[in-house]
Amino acid sequence: MSRKALTFTAAMLLAGCDKGEPPAPPVQSEVVVRSPQQKKLFELGDLDRAIAFKRAMNEQGLRCPQMVKTGYVARYRDMDVWTAGCSDDRQWAIFIGANDSVQVRLCDNNEKLGLPACKIQPGTEGGTGLEELKSKKKG
Repeated sequence: MSRKALTFTAAMLLAGCDKGEPPAPPVQSEVVVRSPQQKKLFELGDLDRAIAFKRAMNEQGLRCPQMVKTGYVARYRDMDVWTAGCSDDRQWAIFIGANDSVQVRLCDNNEKLGLPACKIQPGTEGGTGLEELKSKKKG
């Protein structure tokens, strides 16, 4: 058999192996990588978390007169998504990467862009923390 015929036969045999089945989906990693700062957000009190989010927003030139609520939304790709509601009735999505990069977007735009809706997960809700601060001053 000539070299060309052998190569052609091998190619035809390999082509016949596919049988039209879709390729197997890629294996999804169950490993979640979080920086120490990301982990700390879950441990912070309402006031400290509100301060951290307000600083992140200010650094991006965004305005929030007073933060009225915060909470964890979900994991999106390699980022934790939090939300912050402001006294001007705007709600913001705060995306925090494992490298501590931060992106802030209006929640109204999330669904249009295919991003997670700003629905706070139960048990992660927080307010401004000002109530906590006032009670410490009285006591």
